Amino acid sequence: MDEHAVVTCFLRHGTDVLLVRRSEAVGTDRDQWGGVSGYAEGTPQEAARWEIAGEVGLLDTVDYVRSAPPLAVEDPERDTEWLVHPYLFDCESTAVTLNEELSAYEWVQPPSMLDRETVPRLWDAYQAVAPSVETVREDTTHGSAYISLRALEVLRDRAAAIAHDSGGYGTLATLARDLRAARPGMSVVTNRINRVMADAAPTPESVRDHASDACVRAVEADGRAASAAAGVVGNRVLTLSRSGTAVDTLLEAAPDAVFVAESRPDREGVSVAETLAREGLDVSLLVDAALGHVIAEHDPETVLLGADSVLADGTVLNKVGSRLAALAAADADADCYVVCSRDKIAHHTEAELPSGPRGAVYEGDAPLTVLNPTFEPVPPTLVDGIVTGDGTQSLSDVEAVADEHAALARWDE
Repeated sequence: MDEHAVVTCFLRHGTDVLLVRRSEAVGTDRDQWGGVSGYAEGTPQEAARWEIAGEVGLLDTVDYVRSAPPLAVEDPERDTEWLVHPYLFDCESTAVTLNEELSAYEWVQPPSMLDRETVPRLWDAYQAVAPSVETVREDTTHGSAYISLRALEVLRDRAAAIAHDSGGYGTLATLARDLRAARPGMSVVTNRINRVMADAAPTPESVRDHASDACVRAVEADGRAASAAAGVVGNRVLTLSRSGTAVDTLLEAAPDAVFVAESRPDREGVSVAETLAREGLDVSLLVDAALGHVIAEHDPETVLLGADSVLADGTVLNKVGSRLAALAAADADADCYVVCSRDKIAHHTEAELPSGPRGAVYEGDAPLTVLNPTFEPVPPTLVDGIVTGDGTQSLSDVEAVADEHAALARWDE
């Protein structure tokens, strides 16, 4: 039996993935749906990027997420074993340009693969690189809005697989609890999972459908929050850490100048600064210790923060440095706004604040205590407004949403 290596690339936009239909011009699997694929010439990683460029013209808009070991797919008719190398990329654009090997494309929720005529083991290849409880737990790069989308995808995909195999509700409640426990400090993960489980009937089909709807609503909610915040930020804005909603706000508002703190130790602010600069904004990247100086000397009109969570009393939990930025904004008479979806409002007023590793700050042997907090609280007195898709929220608005989220949590009682 001959052996050939191929790549299959899943491009994800929001919570949809790109499926393409193979044309009559190809030698195998004609008229079947698949990912962006081709022979693994050179290294698989090189081949993946080559196929994305050549088949759909999206190479300049993708970011690598992960790959997985190859899957063996036997093809008895051709006496061939295909070694399928799966890849997952996040994709900013949906503007596909097909080459002659493809006849159609659709951006779809991944479970639709289960109801289509696809190339062999397409669902298995997707599952190999799809989000999991582990990837949700271990993501230290992205903001909580992004991570909550991945958590919804895990629940949606597992429910779809169980429904397809005529399985029972069984493990889905346990999976929902595991997803909440994976990021206990991220209220948006908890609230979005709770809403699915509270609204769905105890069947895998219902959980699948509600999770799919929740994926769409979550993407729309973050977009509405960004649009609302774009209307209140000034022409000179300072931000820190990595909030996808804050980035979208700045891209829509297009202020004259943006100052971005690097946000040690992971320095996720660097990628934010790069993204904004590549879109044509005037961006300055600063060390975290210079926050107060930059706000005092460069006169930003607005400090714009994302939120890991908003507590029921209006306290904002965000990356360390947020309180310093808010204090400096108050001292300089600048506005401080927080942008997030309403799903980030928690139904409690207390939260554990994790610390980073000692070694990220100090590797010596002196008998000293290392303080390396990851997040910190920003009291509501330092925030001029919490902006969601419903506009700027008052403290009473926040309390009402918190009560709503408390009711959703009762599905697990």
